[in-house]
Amino acid sequence: MNSVPYAARVKFIIFDVDGVLTGGHIIFGQEGEALKAFHCQDGMGISLAHKAGLKTAIITGRNSEIVRRRGTELNIGDIHQGAADKVTALQELIKKHALTPEQIAYVGDDINDLPVMVQIGFPCAVANAVAEVKAVARYISGRAGGDGAVRDIIEHILKAQGKWDGIIAEYLNKDRFSLEQ
Repeated sequence: MNSVPYAARVKFIIFDVDGVLTGGHIIFGQEGEALKAFHCQDGMGISLAHKAGLKTAIITGRNSEIVRRRGTELNIGDIHQGAADKVTALQELIKKHALTPEQIAYVGDDINDLPVMVQIGFPCAVANAVAEVKAVARYISGRAGGDGAVRDIIEHILKAQGKWDGIIAEYLNKDRFSLEQ
């Protein structure tokens, strides 16, 4: 399936957390706190999406101060935690940002992501997603959740929109300018 036409329409990207922005491992410390590891290339990808004019959100079923902190650090505009019904959160985002479903990408990995994925224009899966999620995805990253899959998906979207080369050129020009001084 050619995913480029679907990726080209994206204005808003929504991420699940566990298994997408993280590897899906939940580590409990001695004091009971849950620890999560995020990939720095995913963070850079989210920053590049913002630079290109795309908006981002998180919809996750769990509640975590770590997710709030990471989302805030990355300037993710909407963070919906404890979302037992992810479709309700999706509908709120559509209304708040005046979006059509075709303008939305969603990155998921497990069956609780399916209700959102079947309602939007560009459903994406990480490489280690379950078979049911991969079956509805228009794009499947070659990278696993928590290991650069989000970055890969964002690059795919920006390339489909013809924005990638300009972003790279801008970084090269900034580096050249900095070196010349």
